[in-house]
Amino acid sequence: MAVTNETRVTHFILLGLSSDPDLRIIFFVLVLVMYFLTVSGNLLIIVTIFVDSHLHSPMYFFLSHLSFLDLSFCTVTVPKFLVNFLLQSKTISFNGCMAQVFFLHFFGGTECLHLTLMAYDRYVAICNPLRYATIMNKRVCLLLIGCTLVGGLMHGFGQVFPVIQLPFCGPNEIDHFFCDTHPLSLLACSRTFFSETADMINSGTISIVSFSVLFVSYAFIISTILKIRTTEGKKKAFSTCASHLVVVTLFFGPLVFTYMKPPVSLAVVKLVSVFFAIVTPLLNPFIYTLRNKEVKKAMKRLGR
Repeated sequence: MAVTNETRVTHFILLGLSSDPDLRIIFFVLVLVMYFLTVSGNLLIIVTIFVDSHLHSPMYFFLSHLSFLDLSFCTVTVPKFLVNFLLQSKTISFNGCMAQVFFLHFFGGTECLHLTLMAYDRYVAICNPLRYATIMNKRVCLLLIGCTLVGGLMHGFGQVFPVIQLPFCGPNEIDHFFCDTHPLSLLACSRTFFSETADMINSGTISIVSFSVLFVSYAFIISTILKIRTTEGKKKAFSTCASHLVVVTLFFGPLVFTYMKPPVSLAVVKLVSVFFAIVTPLLNPFIYTLRNKEVKKAMKRLGR
């Protein structure tokens, strides 16, 4: 292990997803393909919404920002995993590890708040359709996006600050494919009660805020949809929310399991982490494009 004269760890070793050589190759190929599709799919949505004037509305503005967050969230961890495999190196510097923790939680926290913001947008569109353009004007949309970024920034600092204070003077092998608070706390040379408590409070706060807004928004949305007299009207209203509900479930489910649960084996944690760090950002573009006729039409116009 790498230590200084003060026996402080200067870098960590990321053990990855598996120690089996055959499985490592399979994982590398799968992750590489998924990352390529994630980058391509999310960039396509961003470009399509930016270029096509038919999609210059708050809903699609928020969708393009979600694609940016998915792309950024995935890029925090995957490239380092791929590079380490190609170079047969498993190391990451101490500062690089802390930066990875910060940006992982910055983009993750921002996306939690952004999905909450998208629920509010759907609430306004369905419950106050006549005032939608007035309420969700450009200035308000930019202000709300700014608030999610500030919230994500606070969450990122709130997660990395307690960890960076821990003394790392012994083992430096992280049984994961990226740096995160829980695997790092297992390597600390002192008690981690403060960092674990801060982690729980931080994650718990952003989860409670997000779930509260989501629950209230969809309670009003469902109530409004049920009052619509025509079946066609109900289907149209529900279709605007279905994709968002699927994305929320896919994103929050693994996160809650990882950060708000009693400790389980690291093998299970790594498996769930693959889902929320790689699979979910890949699925989101397909979920929105496959169910959204306007986006599909815009992509066809872009390809002409």
